Amino acid sequence: MILRCSVLAGAFALCLSGQIRLNEIQIIGSHNSYHTGLAPSDMELLRKRNPKAADALDYRHPALETQLNDGVRQLELDVFGDAKGGLFARPAYPDLVVKAGLPADPPFDPEHAMEKPGFKVLHVQDIDYRSNCEPFTQCLTIIRDWSKAHPEHLPIFILVENKDGKPAARMTQPEALTPETFDALDAEIRLVFTRSEMIVPDDVRGNHATLEEAVLTGGWPALDQCRGKVVFLLDQRRVGPLYVQGHPSLRGRVLFTNAEPGTPDAAFVEMNNPTPVEHIQELVRKGYIVRTMTDPGPQGVREGATQRRDAAMASGAQILSTDYPYQERAPGSHYSVSFDDGNAHCNPVLKPSACDAASLRDGADVQSDRHRR
Repeated sequence: MILRCSVLAGAFALCLSGQIRLNEIQIIGSHNSYHTGLAPSDMELLRKRNPKAADALDYRHPALETQLNDGVRQLELDVFGDAKGGLFARPAYPDLVVKAGLPADPPFDPEHAMEKPGFKVLHVQDIDYRSNCEPFTQCLTIIRDWSKAHPEHLPIFILVENKDGKPAARMTQPEALTPETFDALDAEIRLVFTRSEMIVPDDVRGNHATLEEAVLTGGWPALDQCRGKVVFLLDQRRVGPLYVQGHPSLRGRVLFTNAEPGTPDAAFVEMNNPTPVEHIQELVRKGYIVRTMTDPGPQGVREGATQRRDAAMASGAQILSTDYPYQERAPGSHYSVSFDDGNAHCNPVLKPSACDAASLRDGADVQSDRHRR
């Protein structure tokens, strides 16, 4: 049986009966979850031009719903602004493939989603532009549909990375990031997810003066209050000030920023390198939710090196991000990242007394068990 806590004054109640909180577990996420890899001729051309880049981009993920079925509970989506539509509809590499005498790859946008206004999901404009969902709102719709079909699932963290910057020569210039960009980002998320389907900073802050004050004093909601919901995280720390502008301590915002500890909006922190382990453990003990990355790089993956993966798990970081979650093993290697049983672990640093395998039971697991019977 899944226990529930009452809700007080629009904020999550703090359950005092020894229930597990959201920050007291550990889950596995996929890095660049939308990534379907380069098409054959695109990859052949890139390998001739930049073998190291080709190695780094030589991975792919299945559909988002497949990843969720497999146990992934954090998805990452890279987004580019495209307010007018069409900015990324004609990438450069297909023309370069033809000029190089290579066979044309299959069309990447048969539904013409890239022509329409709105955020687009891709990794590197003109080169690594294929996605297993497009545009951003469609990716979110896939996640929401899966969530509604599995209403007791463990919370899903959705990490959003906004792309911009000066491109290499002859590559598409992304739109600049502004406060209005992030207003539009929140608006697109709210088009898909209702307020009751998300955990947002206002829920966690409650009556505290700042979001950080809340998380440092046990303000994360009970895990059972988070089942069937999603949590949005903002990837790059450098864009945090734009997102916070006009929204002190993230009041009224959807995403949790990747904030510097000690600042009013600090609740989620990225430490992509899991070492030194002690640094992450300190942040976790204080109350922050931390994301780290488990993979040792292309060469380490091919060799099946697990030291970095093991360090990430031992760090207590609540979100472990990998290119190879669960069944997605690296080509030519046995390397992957998974738990021995289930979709989540009791946090190895916080060691909540109320936590055991039964308390972390995922509603999706229950449905899968019934299906197997």
